[in-house]
Amino acid sequence: MALLAPNVNTDTFNVFLTMLAAEVKADEHVVLIMDQAGWHRSRALKLPDCVTVLLLPPYSPELNPVENLWHYLRSHHLSNRAYDDYEHLLAAGTAAWRTLTPQVLKSVCRCPYLERAGQL
Repeated sequence: MALLAPNVNTDTFNVFLTMLAAEVKADEHVVLIMDQAGWHRSRALKLPDCVTVLLLPPYSPELNPVENLWHYLRSHHLSNRAYDDYEHLLAAGTAAWRTLTPQVLKSVCRCPYLERAGQL
């Protein structure tokens, strides 16, 4: 799940959390791994009951699976291109996101430190 937005702040992140919670089944719980961006730690954050946050240590992008995803999207779809305007960039980001398959996500975002011994 993703939310493409012109800026990132607590209000935008709260919209994302609401969207995420709507997708979570009654018997599921989500653990969000996040860096310590201000909007991830804001007191105004409205964290749904079905979501637990795991804040990574400061300055540790190598531990954040989504950093690998952003790198993949830039290197395979978004870099070395000129965008006419925000709408063009939004369309390119949307098209790039739609190319992702569960297999690509699993491969790109694989996080060995989260895997149980003997399981993939």
